[in-house]
Amino acid sequence: MARSRKEDVRSKGERQQAILRLVREYPISRQEVLLDYLSKEGFEVTQATVSRDIRELCLVKAATAEGYRYVSSRNEGFNPKAQGRFETIFHESVLGVDYAGHVVLVKCYSGMANAACEVFDALQWKNVVGTLSGDDTFLIVARSERDAKTICSELIRHIVQK
Repeated sequence: MARSRKEDVRSKGERQQAILRLVREYPISRQEVLLDYLSKEGFEVTQATVSRDIRELCLVKAATAEGYRYVSSRNEGFNPKAQGRFETIFHESVLGVDYAGHVVLVKCYSGMANAACEVFDALQWKNVVGTLSGDDTFLIVARSERDAKTICSELIRHIVQK
């Protein structure tokens, strides 16, 4: 029997609420672990579905006392708009910053580029066209070379500051 569109949306919402609860309660650092927890709660989904849910929920990996784990960039415990949180994540995640032309390259520890890019984006920097994140590097496209140089200088200040 086929499910209606309304039931699909509801079950997706329930699954995403379960994901948010699970990442708050457990130090989940890999999608496979999240899949296991969801399966134990009766959600039979694929890794691709979980990957989409992670993206839609704006979950990022962050360094915590227990190691790296998924956290919600939208909840009060992880407020990427707070300057202090930006400085903490940037200082703990970024190895170096450089620029060429109007592109700034931010080199991070493996697995930390998404978290660093997320907090960078949340501050809505002036003269930034956009960003692109990978596993250990993210790029910032600035409006001009002068803007890239200014952004690079400011970011360097955040990684050397303690």
